Amino acid sequence: MEKIKCLIVDDEQLARTLLTDYVKKMPELELVDCCANPLDAIEVLKAREVDLLLLDIQMPDLTGFEMLNTLADPPLVIFTTAYSDYAIKGYEVKAVDYLLKPFSLTRFMQAVAKAKEQIELRRKAANSNAEEEVYLMVKEDYRYHRIKVKDIAYVEGMREYVRYHTPEKKVMALASLTKLESELPAADFMRVHKSYIVNFQFVTGLEGNQLKVLDQYLPIGKTHKERVLKRLGVGG
Repeated sequence: MEKIKCLIVDDEQLARTLLTDYVKKMPELELVDCCANPLDAIEVLKAREVDLLLLDIQMPDLTGFEMLNTLADPPLVIFTTAYSDYAIKGYEVKAVDYLLKPFSLTRFMQAVAKAKEQIELRRKAANSNAEEEVYLMVKEDYRYHRIKVKDIAYVEGMREYVRYHTPEKKVMALASLTKLESELPAADFMRVHKSYIVNFQFVTGLEGNQLKVLDQYLPIGKTHKERVLKRLGVGG
């Protein structure tokens, strides 16, 4: 695989030194630059190709979130911060992971593995001449609906039926939620409750034991909670 080009952005010298050491220990990573403030990092991003930001949050001039807001097409982000308060906001901006200082090399490697998986998928899509859309043909009563898999926000189980929820419509069909769990792409979909499978591309928040998907709050089952929180990068 082509190396993952990283940019470190952190106002603390010790943090930059540690991250630089961690990056050098991983042969799949290439350090593009190491910046002490977001304004310098923005200039680097204008001039160099970067796949992955290792980004602090509380910094002078701009916070990590404010820096991201200035970028039209930001790289993938792993937040590295001493503050746990921003974990949910970090997920809302689709960060790959949220590392709470001080973190170990092992924890850093886990975060990079997540980024590597996403970057490989991005590169495959970019190299494809025509990205194929994946559809489900769903029968509701006597009518068939052609639903793009990527448009399914969540699937709700109701005994022997399921209801597909998309931003545009809801479709109910005779189907097994358990069977769907094994068929939907695991990169995006996860069982979060005995009655719900969620597309995490549509998750916009977490409140207590509920995920916000579209305009609904869906319960997280006790047996699924640990996996869900790990997927969100919360409490990991």
